[in-house]
Parts: sequence; structure tokens; C-alpha cells
Amino acid sequence: MRHADFLRLLVLAAIWGASFLFMRIVAPVLGALWTAEVRVALAGVAMLLFMAATGRAMHFGTNWKQYLVLGTLNSALPFALFSYAALTLPAGYSAIVNATTPLWGALIGAAVLGEKLTARKIAGLIIGIVGVAFLVRLGPARFSQEVLIAALACIGAAMCYGIAGVYSKKTSISIAPPQMATGSQLGAALVLLPFLPLSPIRGDITLYIALVACALALLCSAVAYFIYFRLIADIGPTKALTVTFLIPLFALLWGALFLHEAVNLNTLIGCALVVLATWLVVFQGRGAQLKSAAR
Repeated sequence: MRHADFLRLLVLAAIWGASFLFMRIVAPVLGALWTAEVRVALAGVAMLLFMAATGRAMHFGTNWKQYLVLGTLNSALPFALFSYAALTLPAGYSAIVNATTPLWGALIGAAVLGEKLTARKIAGLIIGIVGVAFLVRLGPARFSQEVLIAALACIGAAMCYGIAGVYSKKTSISIAPPQMATGSQLGAALVLLPFLPLSPIRGDITLYIALVACALALLCSAVAYFIYFRLIADIGPTKALTVTFLIPLFALLWGALFLHEAVNLNTLIGCALVVLATWLVVFQGRGAQLKSAAR
């Protein structure tokens, strides 16, 4: 891997790790649904402008269904669930649970597509579940019903990503990744729109909150997606997926630096178990292929 590619990988992990920090700041003010809506709507519009400027057609007439379905599974639901979890959980917790996405992709793929659950995958699933349970029960956040529900919301978000990956395989979607990313953000914005009255604004929207919300949308969605696609083109999908292992570390770092969130030995053990589990599932020996996308 070239130095420039490795640097882009670190930047991408830092950006996606920061998304959990930004949700912790924005969600208590905007609420879960509005946080998700602002993120996908601003990102979708920015990405659409970029696509238009570079002369890339979106083909809404033929692709609208896929944009809506994957927008729901890959953005609307997981962003809303992570934003809800951000009301309770430290940023690092959510990022660590997010890293279990390939585990759910493997499990759902076995159930829906008949993909073989190898001993390596089963071990990864068990270790991942133990890691999440260890983190939630023994991490620095005091265990409570609210913490448990928030953790389940994060698991639900990771499962949505897994379902989205399986749906893409099952339907053999052939839409180019930049168009799919742009269309799915716009589709997610449309899906969330009718539900916004259920999530009233919780506080005053200051300039600081507005800037953080813009960073969440433009940096953590729009810019991050294009960096990810560039990485896939330059180093291949399997190496690009190693960003999955770095995101929780950056989320823990940003949470500790900017929100003074506690990081103890149990947090690191839980994180290590989840990263190990993800590695077992994603990399099936020599010549491994991309199993699931990280977000």
C-alpha cells in the first residue's frame, strides 16, 4: 500500500470515527430523527451537485426503487438508530458495535442466501457478541435499562447494514457506487421526512450545533463516501475494508479528547474482541474478498 493510500485510509477512519462524536453533540439538540434527516439531506444534495458538475447521470427513473430501499436500510434506519443511541451511549460504544456489521452480514447471508457458516465465521460471531456484551455490561458507562436499549439500537443499526449488503447481493444491483451513494442519501431523506413530527427539536439550535451538523453531513457522509470509493479503486475492496478496524479507535480517541468520555481497560478489551471477531469474518484466509461494507 502506498503512503498516500495509507494516509487516505487513516483520514477516512478518523472522519467516520468523528461521526459518532458529532452525533453525540447534535442528537441531544435535534433529536434522533432530525439528526439523521439533516445528515442525509445535506449530504445527498451536496453529492447530487457534485454528480451534476462531473456529468454523471443518476437515472432516477429506473433506479428510484433501489435508491429508496437501500437508502432506508443503509442510511435512514441506521443513522436514526445511532442518533438515538447517541443520547445515552459514549461515542466509542456506538463505533465498537458498528464494527460488528460484517458479523451480521455473515449471519443474514447464511440465512437468506444459503452462504456457508464456516467455523471461522461462527467463532467470529461468538467472539463479537461476547465483546459487545462485555463492553455494555462492564464498560465505563454505568449499566442501566437505558444503556441496554441504546446498545440494542446500535446492534439494530449494524444489522441494517448487514441486511443492505445481502439485499444488494440477492438483487444483483449494478448501479455504480457513486450514484448509489448519492441516490441512497436522497432516498433516505425522503423516507425519514414523514416521521419528523414524531421527533421534535429538543433544544436551541446554536451556530455551534449547526456547524457540527453540517460537518456530520458533508464531511462524514459526502466527503467520506468519495474517499472510500477512491480507496476501493486504488487498493481494492478488501484492503479498503480495513478501515473497519480503525474507526472504533478514532471514535474512542475523539470522545475522550473532546467530550471527556471515560476509556478504561474493559472498553479496550471489548473493542479488541469486536475487532478480532470482525477480522475473522471479513478475511477468510488468502485471497479473501470483501464481505460487507463498513460505515
